[in-house]
Amino acid sequence: MRPALPVLLTLTGGYVDTSGFLALDGLFPAHVTGNFVTLGAALTHGTSGVITKLLALPVFCLTILVLRYLTHKVPPGDERGLRLLLVIKLLFLIAGGASAILFAPFTNADGFPLVATGMLLVIAMAIQNAAHRIHLGSSPPSTLMTGTMTQIMIDLGDLAHARSGDQARPARARLSRMVVAVCAFALGCGLAALLFATVGTWCFALPPLFALVSVCLAFSTPKAA
Repeated sequence: MRPALPVLLTLTGGYVDTSGFLALDGLFPAHVTGNFVTLGAALTHGTSGVITKLLALPVFCLTILVLRYLTHKVPPGDERGLRLLLVIKLLFLIAGGASAILFAPFTNADGFPLVATGMLLVIAMAIQNAAHRIHLGSSPPSTLMTGTMTQIMIDLGDLAHARSGDQARPARARLSRMVVAVCAFALGCGLAALLFATVGTWCFALPPLFALVSVCLAFSTPKAA
């Protein structure tokens, strides 16, 4: 598949996570670990937004479970399977973005409008994670930057020992892909923060456009990475 596709998915992951955190009372649509942290903080301080964070994990897991059950006969790397998942993700991002724009501003962090909007985005990001893990497994994860940064530092440490060319070549190739992924995720985060500060929840109009381009890339002629 075209090398630009995993990069665009990573950009989307950073963008949706940041815009969700800013607009939806600290919800991370794509980051399960982050929701554990913010849930603990909400329970400790007695603040609102507990419902969305409680629902995020089971909704995320159930989405992936159902998708995998329904597509268990589709082999990893199958282009048709990837295209289908990306189209479904596009539909949920459209629904989530429209909901965010329609119902904003969210005055009740535990109210139905915010919860529904958050879950639509969580489902979309769960689909993206599943699609990436199943069909783009050789690319760095599109939302898990902790593991990616860990591998970058490991590869840099190995390369610092000046290993022979044959030994260092895989590390260099992996390192370049992971650095691009981290930069794409950071760019998505920064862009989401900038647009939220300037246009508010209208920032959610951009992820469906990212998803549409992803679908177009998936349907285009494959090219070796």
